[in-house]
Amino acid sequence: MGDIQELSKQQQKSKETKGRIFRAAKTILQEKGYEALSIKNICEEAGVSNGSFYHHFKTKDDLLSYYIEEQPSINPDLLALPEDSEEAKTAIIHVYLNYVSYCRELGLTFISNYYTPKNQSLNPNIRTERPYPIVTVHNYIQKAVDAGVVKLKQSLEDITTDIRMIVIGNVFEWCLKDGEADFEGNMRRSLQAYLDGVFY
Repeated sequence: MGDIQELSKQQQKSKETKGRIFRAAKTILQEKGYEALSIKNICEEAGVSNGSFYHHFKTKDDLLSYYIEEQPSINPDLLALPEDSEEAKTAIIHVYLNYVSYCRELGLTFISNYYTPKNQSLNPNIRTERPYPIVTVHNYIQKAVDAGVVKLKQSLEDITTDIRMIVIGNVFEWCLKDGEADFEGNMRRSLQAYLDGVFY
């Protein structure tokens, strides 16, 4: 019993440190932008050593990937096998409306500084394994296709790439318009139109 408690204490401490490092990065991003986001600055802001940083994260972009991990999780029932392609589209759109809420929660300044081509945690080819919305959606569509519920007019890889680009475009539009864009409405409309075109 003692061991289990010790472990959970250790895990708790690790989670707190990770949270502190992430909050420090968030503060730097919000106040100074991506250019100022160095591991040295993050460690100073968080009051942790370089060693501690590398114990928790491989790179700066690995740390930035962590913010996706923290997003509110999707109800697994929603992502159970859909009955038809309409239900599948609704579920996918819901995943991204959930993401929109999370972007709002993190705030315009954070998201504006996060969405830069320099941030390699946005690059799907070099991502660390994290529960990204696009990974969730990819697996969900695959499951629906395997069950014969959904037929695709293009390859699943192309579709998930397109969805990712639509989502990035919507986030970028919201940032460009300084939060004045209809973030939810645009996300819903563009994804719906796209999915209507590739699912049958």
